[in-house]
Amino acid sequence: MTANEFSFSVRVYYEDTDAGGVVYHSNYLRFMERARTEWLRALGCEQDVLMREQGLVFAVRQVNIDYLKPARLNELLDVNVELLQQKRASARFRQSIHNSAGDLLCEASVVIVCVNATELKPCAIPAGLFSTSTHPETTSC
Repeated sequence: MTANEFSFSVRVYYEDTDAGGVVYHSNYLRFMERARTEWLRALGCEQDVLMREQGLVFAVRQVNIDYLKPARLNELLDVNVELLQQKRASARFRQSIHNSAGDLLCEASVVIVCVNATELKPCAIPAGLFSTSTHPETTSC
C-alpha cells in the first residue's frame, strides 16, 4: 500500500446492527470515518492536535454510497481508504468495505473539506499533511 491507501479492520458489534443482526445503513459511514481518522493517524496527524494548534478541522462535504451486500453481527470488516484527489482545501476519497471472505459490501466516494474550526470557512489543507514524507506545516486561513 502507498501513503494514499489504507485499510482498517473493524468488528461489527450488536450496537451497530438492527433487530435482524444486519449493520444499520448509517454505521457504514461511521466505519469509513474511523478509517479516514486512522489513516491520518498512520500519517502522523492527530486531528485534535490539528484543531488545537492550527485551528483546522475536516468536514464531509459530499458522500455517494452504494450498498451492495449486508454486513452482519460479529463479522470482521476491512474498511479501505484511497485518496484519489487533493485540491487546495478539499480531498476526494474512494472507500470500500469488505467482509473477511473478500466480498465487497459497500463502496463510496467521499469529499472532505478543510475548514477553520471557529468560522467553518474553507482553508488550505496544510502542505504535506497527506504524505508520509513531511510533517504538516503551519498554515493560515
